[in-house]
Amino acid sequence: MENAKTSKTPMSTSTKLDKDEQGKHVDQKLYRSMIGSLLYLTASRPDILFSVCLCARFQSNHKESHLFAVKRIFKYLAYTPTLGLWYSRDSSFDLHSYSDANFGGYKVDRKSTSGSCQYLGSMLVSWFSKKQNSVALSTTEAEYIAVGSFCAQILWQKQQLVDYGICVKDVSIKCDNTSSICLAKNPVHHSRTKHIDIRYHFLREHVECGDIVLEYIPTEKQVADIFTKPLDENSFSKFRRELCLCELE
Repeated sequence: MENAKTSKTPMSTSTKLDKDEQGKHVDQKLYRSMIGSLLYLTASRPDILFSVCLCARFQSNHKESHLFAVKRIFKYLAYTPTLGLWYSRDSSFDLHSYSDANFGGYKVDRKSTSGSCQYLGSMLVSWFSKKQNSVALSTTEAEYIAVGSFCAQILWQKQQLVDYGICVKDVSIKCDNTSSICLAKNPVHHSRTKHIDIRYHFLREHVECGDIVLEYIPTEKQVADIFTKPLDENSFSKFRRELCLCELE
């Protein structure tokens, strides 16, 4: 692919990967080796995390359409060979994060995808994109599950900072769904949401204790959107800059 045409985004907004049962089979070793290399790269390139994780779901039964999607990621990497994370020595140690979910976005089983990223000041220190374990029945449920899962990681990070002598009290999680924020603050709503797994309700407890502060943020400013679905070129470039990814050469 050295002479292949480059791409400005790792995945097209029109891409909807499914099992493609009628598609043409491709070499298993080739596909898995490509996915393995890309998964290794996501440790320093969060901009490709969603695309790589989506393609990785088809390692057991991949087709030509899946291989085309993987090749597009390589075309994007060829377009941005010097891109890397920037950590400033002048950054503060304020802990804040973004959480988002793409309701029913996975075409195969209609499970939602959770995406989150965590900052220490202006430095990106943690990020993930993961398909939820159960099918959400609403956007509110999908968002609430995403924030609840990320809450545990925030609490762990706070404890890690304590070991370094840094005490962080109110950690903000920015979410673009007002209903999930109200759900975490108002126990009256819980009678209508019993279908949500009980283990996610510990989020409300930590909100009441003041460990976590949920803040609303408009969708167009939701950085975690880059970890939940394919984006157009303008949105992708904007959120990529917000992740502190820049040209290092």
